[in-house]
Amino acid sequence: MQNQPKSRDPEWTIIKLLKWTTSYFKSHDIDSPRSTAEILLAHVLKLKRIDLYLRYDQPLSLNELSKFKVLIKRRIEREPVAYILGVKEFWSMDFAITKDVLIPRPETECLVEAALSLLPEDNSNDVKPAPKSILELGTGSGAVILAIASMRMKHTYFASDRSVEAVRLAGQNSKRHGLDTTVRFFCADWFMPLTCGRKRFDMIISNPPYVSTREIERLQPEIYKYEPVSALDGDKDGLFCLRHIINTAHHYLNRNGSLLLEIGHDQKNDVRSIIDQCGNYEHVVFTKDYSGYDRVVRMKKK
Repeated sequence: MQNQPKSRDPEWTIIKLLKWTTSYFKSHDIDSPRSTAEILLAHVLKLKRIDLYLRYDQPLSLNELSKFKVLIKRRIEREPVAYILGVKEFWSMDFAITKDVLIPRPETECLVEAALSLLPEDNSNDVKPAPKSILELGTGSGAVILAIASMRMKHTYFASDRSVEAVRLAGQNSKRHGLDTTVRFFCADWFMPLTCGRKRFDMIISNPPYVSTREIERLQPEIYKYEPVSALDGDKDGLFCLRHIINTAHHYLNRNGSLLLEIGHDQKNDVRSIIDQCGNYEHVVFTKDYSGYDRVVRMKKK
């Protein structure tokens, strides 16, 4: 850290360190510089962010300053905070995150909401409907399927990813939230290991790669430098994986089963065209995310 007080300077307190780091992050165009400084410092000191201000005049030890300096350097190099901390909150749940998987994003919670809307909670004393079978393709950290399962535990859940490391991480996250007997994870490239017609699901969901190849390097450095390209790259037009899933999923859905997909903010018309050309779905509905973009599409098998 440039022009910093000496590490043994008693004035090198929490509040002064936060002020200096915020200014330093601003000078390097780091998003949300103050909150980022708070999150990283709270992590080093093993405190809640609010506690930083309750102990604002507390000086840091040499060891604490050294650890914090390492985190600052990683963030300046544009490494995402989620990878630095190894954890990310999604659906009010904490998930372990590594560079083997995409970082769960707020807009993906819309996919969870869409799935839950089709899996209403049963609070009645009447005859209860039979549990449904749900499959997620490309689960990554497991955030989506585990968020859904945490809200609707009576159903049967399966989730796959072609990355062995991702499947292992998702399994760890399922244990983290006590859902390891609720969700079954397996390694697969989309529908590859499933026998067509032998195993069918009431719902298939996915947040597949949908960024066009040429657009990846135009994304923020936090994304293209650190997140797995295989989880981003949707080929030349960004639609390769979406097209494959739409044209294949109906073979693995029960009658009136639902397919739910996250899509790019400008892909609604193209995705609608793929669905129409496929001809195996009806009741197609697009849902907007919190920024007003069409983000989730759901459809029913005819």
